[in-house]
Amino acid sequence: MTVRAIFENGVFRPRGAVALPEHTEVDLEIERVKGRDSVNLSPVGMEAIYAILSERYDGGDPEVAAKHNEHQP
Repeated sequence: MTVRAIFENGVFRPRGAVALPEHTEVDLEIERVKGRDSVNLSPVGMEAIYAILSERYDGGDPEVAAKHNEHQP
């Protein structure tokens, strides 16, 4: 069984439901999720994210919404 969790305040907090009875003792093998450390959610990092998103929005294809259903059979 693989359980994705966040480590906060000294405790592993599952990101979703875990199919185990309460008080079940388990052994954990920790594997760090790759890429998580590369996300910069500081105000400066968020400015960079919004800049990228606005370039796509402002300079993108103005007909994207009109073409939304083109892939449908």
